[in-house]
Amino acid sequence: MNFNHQVTTYSDIGVKPFINCVGTITALSGSLSLPQVRQAMVEAASGYVKLSELMDAVGRRIAQVMECEYGLVTAGCAAALTQVTAACVAGTDSEKIGKLPDTSGMKNEVIVQKSHRVGYDRAITAVGTHFVEVSNIEDLELAYSDLTAMVFVFGDAVERGEISVKEMVDSAHSHGVPVFVDAAAERPDVPNWYLEQGVDAVAYSGGKCLRGPQASGLVLGRENLLKAAFLNGCPHGAIGRPMKVGKEEIMGLLAAVEQWVERDHQAEWEAWEKRLSIISNSLTEFDSVKISIIQPGRSNVAPCLSVSWDPTILGVDGSVLREKLEMGEPRIEMSVGESQFSVNPYMMEHGEDEQVALRLKQIFSES
Repeated sequence: MNFNHQVTTYSDIGVKPFINCVGTITALSGSLSLPQVRQAMVEAASGYVKLSELMDAVGRRIAQVMECEYGLVTAGCAAALTQVTAACVAGTDSEKIGKLPDTSGMKNEVIVQKSHRVGYDRAITAVGTHFVEVSNIEDLELAYSDLTAMVFVFGDAVERGEISVKEMVDSAHSHGVPVFVDAAAERPDVPNWYLEQGVDAVAYSGGKCLRGPQASGLVLGRENLLKAAFLNGCPHGAIGRPMKVGKEEIMGLLAAVEQWVERDHQAEWEAWEKRLSIISNSLTEFDSVKISIIQPGRSNVAPCLSVSWDPTILGVDGSVLREKLEMGEPRIEMSVGESQFSVNPYMMEHGEDEQVALRLKQIFSES
């Protein structure tokens, strides 16, 4: 078999890219890295460094930019869940670090509000911990024991629980227990709201709002806790060893953090609204179509277009629409229900709104 010396592209191996109208979903490859991030990764690949020195220097630089005590780069937000949990369980004790996920003789209980359980919390129990669920402040006060290692908060569920973040923090700290927040798809704003509530660490995905490397995560918080998390991860022979983050991802994530405070977030929002307007205007001529704009919650912070219609009037249902978008040109991914679809403009690039508008109009006109 002969190979040329050109860079292999998606099309060369039969993979067809798409216009992303869904958002920063990992299964859809997250976000597109900023140009500054790509450049930083290329430059990082040109020389050797000691990872411990690099991680500490980047941690201090992140602290300056994000106005916090320290920063840690991980191989995604899920890796941060594992490493920070391991730090709460084993700390910097090399013997304990080497035993995980065997937590015999160690603290191995993580307190969480029942409403904060999330599909990704397996990254926490992988350390050898188990959850103790609570529903209210009375439950919380009764849940502490000599085995309590950490209190876990799922940022997207903050408004769903009976106990506020500040109440969780005050209670946990009165018992000498650290509090850790998973804020993967949220905005890492400065100053950081979670850190202002007193949490010990908060983790974000590097490949979502930040538009950094997809295989990266950002943790902000107490220096001693994050340094312990680093010891429980790669390049050390710890439970987090498989969660390798290389020099390219580390410098790429730093570039994304630096760009975060430089980006014009208001201009981005206005651009998203304009894209949604172009798409919605292309559908107003069709009978039974109803259009609304949905404002975001804590995660995936962008306005979303919601469109519904009567399939019996337009002659097309959700399954047909989904198939035509998937198989058409350009290929388009969006969240489609039986007679409703939504468009999240966050990951759409310039000009793609017009392509989506044209394709939707074609599909509904053909019916």
